[in-house]
Amino acid sequence: MTTVLIVDDSVVDRKLAGGCLKNCDLEVAFACDGREALELMADDLPDVVVTDLQMPEVDGLELVKQIRKLHRQIPVILMTAHGNEEVAVSALKAGAASYVPKKNLSRDLEETVNSVLSVASSERAEQQILESLSSVSMRFELSNEIAALRPLIMVMQGHMRQLGVCDESDIVRVSTALQEALVNAIEHGNLELDSTLRELKDNTYQKLGDERRMQEPYAGRKVHVTAEFDRDGCRWTIRDEGQGFNPDSLPDPRDPANLQRVSGRGLLLIRTFMDEVSFNENASEITMFRKRTQP
Repeated sequence: MTTVLIVDDSVVDRKLAGGCLKNCDLEVAFACDGREALELMADDLPDVVVTDLQMPEVDGLELVKQIRKLHRQIPVILMTAHGNEEVAVSALKAGAASYVPKKNLSRDLEETVNSVLSVASSERAEQQILESLSSVSMRFELSNEIAALRPLIMVMQGHMRQLGVCDESDIVRVSTALQEALVNAIEHGNLELDSTLRELKDNTYQKLGDERRMQEPYAGRKVHVTAEFDRDGCRWTIRDEGQGFNPDSLPDPRDPANLQRVSGRGLLLIRTFMDEVSFNENASEITMFRKRTQP
């Protein structure tokens, strides 16, 4: 069974995080700090680690660094609290795959864990495909169904592995950024959903999205994806058919103070995990580049 290791020095917060995953088909294990987590992982590796940042002995940032050093294939999700935003950004740069503000655990932890596990669990056999491949260019036209993204990302992962663009840990991080960009194109671009609706507790965001998938002009819109892979790196261009927006209106995702805000979370992950990010004039198109890091 898939195992999640939750690391937090607070008993209350450990139980809270575990309770958020009670409806998942997951086995949940607990550690009180980074030192205990590493000891547990020496005997039995989990599939994903969910960790607090502020802990005694071995804190969350050091835990991320150690997992990246010892168990690079294990993704780490941060639980962030107000006041440790700068540490969270450092942990993302050090190797964490995603994050969830503690105030949003009940709403977002299950979805984030499932999303990261989905990205990380793609078939390792894809590494054996097209061994002689030196470059490839692909174009896709997607509907507004989120379910269609997983097989697309698996194809992207296969080409990143085949060309040796980056190691397995970074493939998960790049795939997380790619998924965030695709979801943004669907939900905020084509369906024109406002991020602030996610703050409401009546599921308004999801309900409106489901309605617009069946309504014109939203239903007929497509997401256009161009992917280019070679020995120097990977480049993706993702374009939606929505009205666009002014990207300057978004909170700066690189400012640690904005880590607790709903809007801009995806862009923070994209800018952290990609080497170059740019938009067209009305932000209906994003271009992302990840340079080769494998020798």
